[in-house]
Amino acid sequence: MTPGLTDLIDRLPGDPDLIQPLVALALAILLYAAAWGLARLVAPRLRRRLPPLGDALAGHVRACTRHGLAAGLLVLGLIFFPEGSLGHLVMGIVLGGAVALLAAHVLRGLAIPRWAVTPLALILFILIVSGSGGGIAPVGEMLDRVGVTLGKRRLTLLGILSIAATCVALFAAVRLANQLIGRSIQKASGFDPTQKLLAQKLAAITVVVAAFFIGVDLLSIDLTAFAVFSGALGLAIGFGLQKTFGNLIAGIILLMDRSIKPGDVIVVGDSFGWVNKIGVRAVSVLTRDGKEHLIPNENLMTQEVENWSYSDRNVRVRIPVGIAFDSDLPLAQKLMLQAAQESPRVLANPKPNVWLTAFGESRVEHDILVWISDPEGGVGNVKSDVLGRVWQLFRDHGVTIPYPQRVIHRAPETDQP
Repeated sequence: MTPGLTDLIDRLPGDPDLIQPLVALALAILLYAAAWGLARLVAPRLRRRLPPLGDALAGHVRACTRHGLAAGLLVLGLIFFPEGSLGHLVMGIVLGGAVALLAAHVLRGLAIPRWAVTPLALILFILIVSGSGGGIAPVGEMLDRVGVTLGKRRLTLLGILSIAATCVALFAAVRLANQLIGRSIQKASGFDPTQKLLAQKLAAITVVVAAFFIGVDLLSIDLTAFAVFSGALGLAIGFGLQKTFGNLIAGIILLMDRSIKPGDVIVVGDSFGWVNKIGVRAVSVLTRDGKEHLIPNENLMTQEVENWSYSDRNVRVRIPVGIAFDSDLPLAQKLMLQAAQESPRVLANPKPNVWLTAFGESRVEHDILVWISDPEGGVGNVKSDVLGRVWQLFRDHGVTIPYPQRVIHRAPETDQP
């Protein structure tokens, strides 16, 4: 404890051993209040300066800033009280709570489940309080004594807690790194959407691999001891996840050659819709019915795919129309062209056209050819709109649409007995 604070406590009436923790508690409350006020000023600026971090923490920026500032101020407050004193313990308890709340808000902002957040926050609180009350070593020795022996290896409670805390921390670090990198790539102006998606996938794979090796190093796992087991396990996983890895590589190839991109309108077999997302395993194709078809990436590499917007988003739609043989042919064609030009989604350039295609059994066959630039909006509604306008114009101008007619001849009767 600093001499100035010691003299002040000695001058106060009462037992100094009882007054010291009260002073420490008052100082901790004062420091927390100061952190609370600073957070109201710092958090908005931090969110403006680092928007990816604010987006990643999903509304927990102010709470993380508040508890982080409080932890920093409380660390400075520890120097006013000697180690092993009640004042030091009180400050350590408040500091442990601040660090635990900081960890909890960071992990919850990263969408880590509560069952994983609570134990990690509790471990941090216990470690900090133990360090303030006499050292972490006694607690570690107590946890290390509780365990079982499996062969030549002893599994202790301390080891289990260390593994769990490391896994949760690495998982949170991977989530945070992926979100920060992903949002930074999305805001980059030098990439198109396909290149951004490819960069996000490669960055995510790199972060996961780096986290794996960091975890192995932190937990001091000897991989050579698992050489035989890992070889057999790897062979089994290789056969079991052959399709999964094939789809992963196929998805990366699709993004690299840019043959299929998010937003493209494609036809694969009976699935027609626009590409909503290219995932690790499958491509999500959203249909006009609101159904989402998940097509494996490998299928898009091996099957025939119609991409309506691969090099040009303009798509031509053919609308068949038939008129009666006794109709005014030039007038009917003029009305069909007028109906196409008045439809809101039909492009003026390339301009619509009307072709006479055949003389049928009961009508003259025509095709109305129109162009649209938003195939993701569907083609059925364009046909419906144009045909509705054709029907109204034909009725207004006396053009008839025939229906098939059949003549039935009755066989003559005979006078046979």
